[in-house]
Amino acid sequence: MSTHQKRIGFLSFGHWGPGSRVPTAGDSLLQGIDLAVAAEQIGLDGAYFRVHHFARQQAAPFPLLAAVAARTSRIEIGTGVIDMRYENPLYMAEEAAATDLISNRRLQLGISRGSPEPVLDGAARFGYVPAEGEDHADMARRHTSQFRGAISGTPVAQGDPRYGGNGTLHIQPLSDTLPERIWWGAGTRKTAVWAAEQGMNLMSSTLLTEDTGVPFDQLQAEQIRLFRTAWATAGHPFEPRVSVSRSVFPLVSDEDHKYFGLRGQASGGDQVGYLDGGMARFGRSYIGEPDVVAAELAKDEAVQEADTLLLTIPNGLGVRYNTDLLENIARHVAPAIGWTPAT
Repeated sequence: MSTHQKRIGFLSFGHWGPGSRVPTAGDSLLQGIDLAVAAEQIGLDGAYFRVHHFARQQAAPFPLLAAVAARTSRIEIGTGVIDMRYENPLYMAEEAAATDLISNRRLQLGISRGSPEPVLDGAARFGYVPAEGEDHADMARRHTSQFRGAISGTPVAQGDPRYGGNGTLHIQPLSDTLPERIWWGAGTRKTAVWAAEQGMNLMSSTLLTEDTGVPFDQLQAEQIRLFRTAWATAGHPFEPRVSVSRSVFPLVSDEDHKYFGLRGQASGGDQVGYLDGGMARFGRSYIGEPDVVAAELAKDEAVQEADTLLLTIPNGLGVRYNTDLLENIARHVAPAIGWTPAT
């Protein structure tokens, strides 16, 4: 079990579209900023945003993160997660460092090899195709290695002495502690071990792309313990962090019951299904009376093992509803897992 102070943040998927309270992409971006400000006032620890291409969600995280940074002073800002198949590693390194400096080093950058998406060969449309002998996962990890080297100050180019460039050059700007705040989104136990060996923090969501027959929270807790063991073996010079994501809806108001009451009646267990070529186990949602939800979440083995809980929110219901939701979780549920408001 984690002995660190529990942190809680929200994770917005950034959905927008006609008929919702977030009708346009501009509304989604501006509301994301406003919700981060509200979350900081509530005392939450993080504002995280999902990155998803070719869909009515957030696709370009750094302008949003920089805007959140400029409107807040304490809350962590992050992603969950950036698909590294699509990224130019050096340009991303510049954007990430600049955003981190704007935020006074509050950036927590979640990245991954990517997930199923509503486009055929989307990364190729951005100009990225696997090299000979690679698959898309290999390419994503190659981009990750180049990105992490760049933000760490590894020289990436030869200077031109005609214009004052002497020796080898690294990207500018650099943010010295940013390399310790990169998280890898891992969907299996094996990938979590790889992330630990590489020296990246672990970001684990509400599904694992494997199934051993045990409840989701127990499988995810095993993933976290394997990660921590591999980290200790690797001997990295800083303490890692681990986050898990959960859908949590305490039914407090009539509006809560309207939107989630029926889902709560059917949210009692995990789901097992076929995803991306294999079996996957999806974690349950926590929906019900606040005291019941608090007691059940406190028993979640992975929530106990992690130091950070990311709350997936229904951003399509707008800023006011989600602010009320986060306040209710902070007041009625979060203390049961050992969380106290940040100041």
